Amino acid sequence: MSNIVTQRFVKCHDKLKADNQVRSSRQFALSLDYLPQSLSEILKGRRDVTIELLRKAVEQYKINPVYIYTGEGPMFMSEEGDKSFRVLTIVTNSNEDERIVHVPVPAQAGYAAEMTDPTFIQELPHFTLPDYKYKIGTHRSFDVAGDSMEPTLFEGDKVICSYLEPTLWESGIKDNYVYVVVTRGDVVVKRAFNHLKEKQTLELHSDNNFYEPYHLNLGDIREIWYVRAKISPFLPSPQNIKRYLHDEMKDLKQTIQNQSRLINNLNETVEQLLNSKTITQPHEKHQD
Repeated sequence: MSNIVTQRFVKCHDKLKADNQVRSSRQFALSLDYLPQSLSEILKGRRDVTIELLRKAVEQYKINPVYIYTGEGPMFMSEEGDKSFRVLTIVTNSNEDERIVHVPVPAQAGYAAEMTDPTFIQELPHFTLPDYKYKIGTHRSFDVAGDSMEPTLFEGDKVICSYLEPTLWESGIKDNYVYVVVTRGDVVVKRAFNHLKEKQTLELHSDNNFYEPYHLNLGDIREIWYVRAKISPFLPSPQNIKRYLHDEMKDLKQTIQNQSRLINNLNETVEQLLNSKTITQPHEKHQD
């Protein structure tokens, strides 16, 4: 039994044939550079559609990926909707297993730009990880640039992320979790606070207190990736460790001072109550 995504893909295929946009299933397969025999297996429910085949079908026939993944909306994208939609390019091996594409710092500006050529993504470094959770879904890794996320992430770290579908942004982005947010001009790693439902914005925070939080409008967001792990090529420098420890000691000192102040105030309050309270002994009644 094929999964629900495959079933929706088959419905799109059948609709294309019914509307005479494709003459046959064979023509449909060949137009997507796919083996007709393999497509036949998908149509018969003996195998599931691959992500790469879906990507090609979205590009070639404007199949609506929102419909494919959620069942909502029309089967096919309108011209107006197609202008703002960004197709996610993936890289697979010879067995059609998806690989993790790495986006280094020098490539991040180009990645965030209006890149429609899949060759750009396919030429980036790509790799696999042994953990099973990285075999399911689409993953990317990004270089961390700058010091805005210290002490959690340092420059030179790599974050491994899973793709968050745009239809899940409003409900799936969890407050205070770390995400890679791709805008129309940049790639940033931040803690996100979700205001998409009420304000159509994300509030982005750095772990380094030197950087102020800021809001990002929904219309400026192109992709969102949930950070699941990091790879650190080296230990933090002694200077960074010293600064981190200094900040920790400063916070601890401030906490102790605040607690001492509270204890002193409490002692003064107790003394005032004791000094102002008049203690009287009841008179005993004597019987004659």
